[in-house]
Amino acid sequence: MNCGDGRPADAPRDGDDPEPEPLRTDLSPVVEAVAEADATGFVAVGDRFDADLRYLTRVAEPDGTYGVVVAPASASSPPRAVLLVPAAVAEVAERRFVDAGRVGASSTDAGFHDGVVRAVRTDRADDPVGVRTAAVLDEYDSDDADRVLVPRSIPHDAAVYLERAGYDPASTPVVADSRAVKSPAEVDRIRRVQRATAAGMARAETVLAQSDPSRRGPPEDDPAGGPARSSGTDPGDDAPPALRWNDAPLTVGRLRRAVNATLAARGVSDAGNTAIAVGRATADRSGRGGFAPAVGRPAPIRAGETVVVELAPRGPDGYHGALTRTFVVDGDGGWERRAYVAVEAAREAALAEVTAGTPTATVHGEAGAELAAYGFDPNASPGEPGFTHDAGHGVGLSRAEPPALPGGPALRPGHVLAVEPGVYDPATGGVRLGDVVVVREDGHELLGSYPFGTTPVDREESDGCR
Repeated sequence: MNCGDGRPADAPRDGDDPEPEPLRTDLSPVVEAVAEADATGFVAVGDRFDADLRYLTRVAEPDGTYGVVVAPASASSPPRAVLLVPAAVAEVAERRFVDAGRVGASSTDAGFHDGVVRAVRTDRADDPVGVRTAAVLDEYDSDDADRVLVPRSIPHDAAVYLERAGYDPASTPVVADSRAVKSPAEVDRIRRVQRATAAGMARAETVLAQSDPSRRGPPEDDPAGGPARSSGTDPGDDAPPALRWNDAPLTVGRLRRAVNATLAARGVSDAGNTAIAVGRATADRSGRGGFAPAVGRPAPIRAGETVVVELAPRGPDGYHGALTRTFVVDGDGGWERRAYVAVEAAREAALAEVTAGTPTATVHGEAGAELAAYGFDPNASPGEPGFTHDAGHGVGLSRAEPPALPGGPALRPGHVLAVEPGVYDPATGGVRLGDVVVVREDGHELLGSYPFGTTPVDREESDGCR
């Protein structure tokens, strides 16, 4: 049999994978952007939660602020990149920023793969990082240029320090554009996380499959460890029965904790991204993960309600997975069945357009057209029945990043996308299905698979899957 993550029961687990290739960032696009803008250099400042800085440096250990400066080539030297970090993380920074960027596997004499010479500095650690970046720029400013390129997200104080030093910060999209196209090593990281994501989904589906409807009332307390998503209104006496699992009420919080425990066992972090919504709450997408949190009440899961499970865990190198499925325990095969068939068809229609050169609007448009063919409004506003969000987005060091579907540029090889259409009815519930793909020259590749179906199945019934 197959495990819930699509692998055979005797397939190797994540821990049996070969050692991944080192992550190396090509800094040449940054150097080219600096040259085209006739700028002194490029500066990025942030902390370990800054995805742009993590991409540029492959370092995420500093507790405080750190920064990187990229300077163009001069008549006497090649382009250079200087990473400014606290002394406590200098060794890690040397390994990930400098050594990993060399052409040779371990030789300190080898050149750098992108021609950009790298260095790590820990001097002047008591000075603000913005001041330190300006000092590095002063060393390399041979043309007395005053413009310096920065990401749009640069902290205000860093920009002020650059201005005080006589530089004119100008925002550039070069980092966001570079991050959007993944290298083979980055795709491999996402594929690994996606396997763990599928295991988390299998846990959610198995818990639902093992639950039983009960006429007992909802729990008095639900210490969920995160925001609960209720069915939206007081259920009343004629509400569908609440589900019980392992002799206790099954709530959104219990289901989330079960999923997150499986993710942790697979070596990834839920990162606060495990979003579970039930019933009418699935149509309210104003909160984190697209679902609005219920306030001050437990969130029982009831028979016949749609249960949308949206997972986006983060792996040890910072890359995310993404997987969304919808389940119904003891459904009547009415609205939710029609919606599920429509969304599954919309997903297939969208994926059929995912190839290099396709406008992102086309992918979204095909999903909407398929939903319209099933009678769902493809241009519905939030709070109205129909398709109320984009067909997808990029996935990487952020759980959602460019390109957007629609709103982004034409698809390029290496774009990694979460394609996830859905339909919602505030009076009934919602259905959403989502998977991660990488764009290829002649199509796309799914980075993992997971079964479909509204009725939950025990995906962990074989010991080989546990």
